[in-house]
Amino acid sequence: MRPYGWMLMLAAVVLVVDQSSKFWAISALSNGERIAVIPELVQLRLLLNPGAAFSIGAGATWVFTIVAAVAVGAILYVGRRLRSTAWTVVLGALLGGAFSHLLDRLFRAPGFAQGHVVDFIDYGGLFVGNVADIALTLSCVLLMVLTLRDIPLGDATDKGRTSA
Repeated sequence: MRPYGWMLMLAAVVLVVDQSSKFWAISALSNGERIAVIPELVQLRLLLNPGAAFSIGAGATWVFTIVAAVAVGAILYVGRRLRSTAWTVVLGALLGGAFSHLLDRLFRAPGFAQGHVVDFIDYGGLFVGNVADIALTLSCVLLMVLTLRDIPLGDATDKGRTSA
């Protein structure tokens, strides 16, 4: 299988795991209920987030919908040049997380392109996130490492011409 196919497969795994866990959270957690996983550090708590991280921009949900759609399109376009396993993992995780958030924005209440993202992993009261957020955060860290190490996205001939 080519790297693009692996990227799509990883994205699908992230998407399925994230959406399945959100389905579980909606069915198992009542709004405001807290379940301790690691006391004082990690709890499960349902939160419907209209904004971005830390609920920033709660009144601009449509902007996040557009940003997620553009990110998905850009990753699909750039991913066609993949030759690196590390970049395949980065773009696959980014694509899966971005697409899952896009689906939330498009199809969840309160309405089309205004949907709220389902968050349920509470990190000690600092912020509440989900599986897609974990994939996005880890892939962004790896993206920075690959960029700082000057590892090309595609063939060695692409070095210096490729950016992600």
